[in-house]
Amino acid sequence: MNDRISVEIVAGLSDRQLLLDVEIDAGATVAAAVDASRILKRFPEMQGDEIKFGVWGRVVPPEHRLKAGDRVEIYRPLQMDPREARRQLALVGKTMRG
Repeated sequence: MNDRISVEIVAGLSDRQLLLDVEIDAGATVAAAVDASRILKRFPEMQGDEIKFGVWGRVVPPEHRLKAGDRVEIYRPLQMDPREARRQLALVGKTMRG
């Protein structure tokens, strides 16, 4: 008998986000959970080697083994380095907060 666990998979772009509950085999990897969720099919913009994964805010490799209740986060590549964005805003007298 194979034990199953439930995990959350989260992905988002600036205009839309998605959170899915997925049931996977105990001991499955981040990559297996993302594949099982089929979430990347809904976000074709998030493909390739630049995609990073995290569990509860900590970057992990795709081979990371999951536990029940884990939250897998899919990180898209940054469009601009946050430090550069702050510098550019400072040049025109603005901040990141508006």
